[in-house]
Amino acid sequence: MDKHTEPAVVKNTDPSKAETTNPDENPVPETTVVDELTKKYDDLNDKHLRLAAEFENYKKRAKRDQESAVRYANEKFALDIIDILDNFERALKSDDENLRDGLEQIHKLYLSILSRNGIEPMNITGAAFDPALHEAVACIPADAPEGAILDIAVPGYTIRDKVLRHAKVAVAKKKEE
Repeated sequence: MDKHTEPAVVKNTDPSKAETTNPDENPVPETTVVDELTKKYDDLNDKHLRLAAEFENYKKRAKRDQESAVRYANEKFALDIIDILDNFERALKSDDENLRDGLEQIHKLYLSILSRNGIEPMNITGAAFDPALHEAVACIPADAPEGAILDIAVPGYTIRDKVLRHAKVAVAKKKEE
C-alpha cells in the first residue's frame, strides 16, 4: 500500500446501529412547520386577492372618472356660449321688429347647438325654489306660496344630468301685514 493514500471511509449501513437524535435537542414537529407554511400561504393568498380586488376597483374608478371628464369636457365652452345667449335674450325684448326677428333666429340656433351637446335650459316655470337648482337673488312679498319662484332673472342650464349654471330667481315670501 502506498503511504500517500488515505484509508477509505466505510459508512455504517446496519439499520440496527442507526444514529438516533438526542431527545434533549427538541426537534421541531413536522406538523408545526406545515401549519406555519400553510398560514403564510393563506396570508399571502389573502393579500393577493385583496390587491387584485383593489386593482379592479381602481380600474373601474379610473374608467368612470375618464368617462365623466369626457362627458363634461365642454363645460367651460358651454358657460361662455350661455353668456352670449343671455345677451341675445335681453335684445329679444327690444321693440324693433326686424332686429327681433334676426335675434330670434340666432337664439334658436344657439339653443339647437347647446341641445346637441347635451346642454338644456332648466324649465322652472311654476316650480318651487330648490337650492340645488336655483340661486335666490330677491325675495318678494307676494300672495303666492312661500318659496314659489316668481321671476327668473337669469335662466339656469344643465349639462346632461348635472347643473351647469344655477337659475337666478326671485322667490315669494309671506307678505307682512
